[in-house]
Amino acid sequence: MERLQVLMRLCSALAIATLVALSTPVLAQSEPASATFEQLVNEVAQGSLSKRVDTVAAIAALKHERSADILQALQDGNLKVTRDDSERVVIETADNQILDAQTSEPITGTDLGRLKRIPIHNKLRSQLHTLLAQLNLSHPNDEVRLSAVTRLITDGGDEQTATLLNELKSDEQNSRVREAMDTAIALYQLESENATERLAAVKQLRGSLIPEVRGPLQERADYDSDKDVRIEAQRALDSIEGRLKMFRLGENVFFGLSLGSVFLLSAIGLAITFGVMGVINMAHGELMMIGAYTTWVIQQVFPNQIEYSLFMAIPAAFVVAGLVGIAIERGVIQFLYGRPLETLLATFGISLILQQAARSIFSPLNRAVSLPEWMSGSLQINPAFSITFNRLYILLFGLMVFFALLAILKKTSLGLKVRAVSQNRPMARAVGVRASWVDALTFGLGSGIAGIAGVALSQLTNVGPNLGQAYIIDSFMVVVFGGVGNLWGTLVGAMGLGIVNKFLEPYAGAVLAKVLILVLLILFIQKKPKGLFPQKGRAAAD
Repeated sequence: MERLQVLMRLCSALAIATLVALSTPVLAQSEPASATFEQLVNEVAQGSLSKRVDTVAAIAALKHERSADILQALQDGNLKVTRDDSERVVIETADNQILDAQTSEPITGTDLGRLKRIPIHNKLRSQLHTLLAQLNLSHPNDEVRLSAVTRLITDGGDEQTATLLNELKSDEQNSRVREAMDTAIALYQLESENATERLAAVKQLRGSLIPEVRGPLQERADYDSDKDVRIEAQRALDSIEGRLKMFRLGENVFFGLSLGSVFLLSAIGLAITFGVMGVINMAHGELMMIGAYTTWVIQQVFPNQIEYSLFMAIPAAFVVAGLVGIAIERGVIQFLYGRPLETLLATFGISLILQQAARSIFSPLNRAVSLPEWMSGSLQINPAFSITFNRLYILLFGLMVFFALLAILKKTSLGLKVRAVSQNRPMARAVGVRASWVDALTFGLGSGIAGIAGVALSQLTNVGPNLGQAYIIDSFMVVVFGGVGNLWGTLVGAMGLGIVNKFLEPYAGAVLAKVLILVLLILFIQKKPKGLFPQKGRAAAD
């Protein structure tokens, strides 16, 4: 009996040892290894929708640099899989470009055939919305976090998102992101059943300029069950409207100044020639056209230097237009001094010749000048007010040209002679100033500045043979309004007419606004024939 018991114990021990030995590899194999990002991306296209929920959560948990891109593509329906045996996961962009989902590298030279979209359901879509918010709201880049909160404001949030924003808000250092978070939380609280929370949310949104705020506030002001909430919502809307009016005013002033800077550039050269020489130059617009075409030619000659093309075009346009101006003065104008009506007819004929020359050389079609990247886009001050970079730079450029020209006339020998001839031509000749030489250089200087104005205009409109005709009348109005030959008068006149024009356009339209400005200018000249800043000197009254 004892031997039998010992034998049974040995068999039991052997059986247990065998069982352990056999089960250990199985357990080792069943131990889940940490899945890599590449493996999880491939698993998104496999299995059921319920399994896809777990896979998406695992991708977000990795916080890989491409996790947000994968989830965003899945949410937008752009995450797809090839139908071949490889079942490769790809992203199809809006411009039909195919990217490898794991590396974001473009896939070219491969026939992938028809792609199959990876489907999602409402539960997964909600999960993706939350996971994307969590990923982007924790991003180290301020702009990415701000964009994530802005998207939450646009798409709307849920309780889980609002809770997440409340948790992250206390650690947020950027004031713009924190303010956007407050707005998103308040928009969610507007739907609360508690009137106290809705009232607090309305007060939080008071004065907000985000467009998505006004609709929910208007709904609260019209239909909320609580009277205090309705009153406060209306006050918040009135506050927002007041701020919007203020920024619309600022926007009109900016666009008026930018238009005035164009007037300034186009009129400042005319102010010199008209004021010094008494020549009514109807070809001034065509000199601007020459500067614009010079910009286009430079971009054609240096197609890979678009970012620096304007820096090359400014001196080139000044030289080309200046030489054309000197040729006009030496060839025609010098024989017509003292006969302003004949100079008007002669320069009008020259303008027609230059227009036809442009049609013959460059064709009648308009030419588009590429905008450098540093002039593209806009400076976003707030959701209701932005400043376009191209108009801002042109405004600054116009002021730089004005002060540079002012320095030339005040600080150089040429400027002294120009002022002497403009104030008293006979006396300037009597003291040895070569008036004919001064006339040629002055006309060339004014023409060169017109060429620079053409460079600026090429960034706002297409270049064509009739480019200058749109600005010649405005240039003369600026010169007459400011005072013939007075640069400060030209500056004030250009900016003033630009601002008035922009404030009249919304009410009268673009064409009628110009007509009204012309009528007002005629009435002004009846009272002050010499303009705002009349020319001084013994010959000023002649």
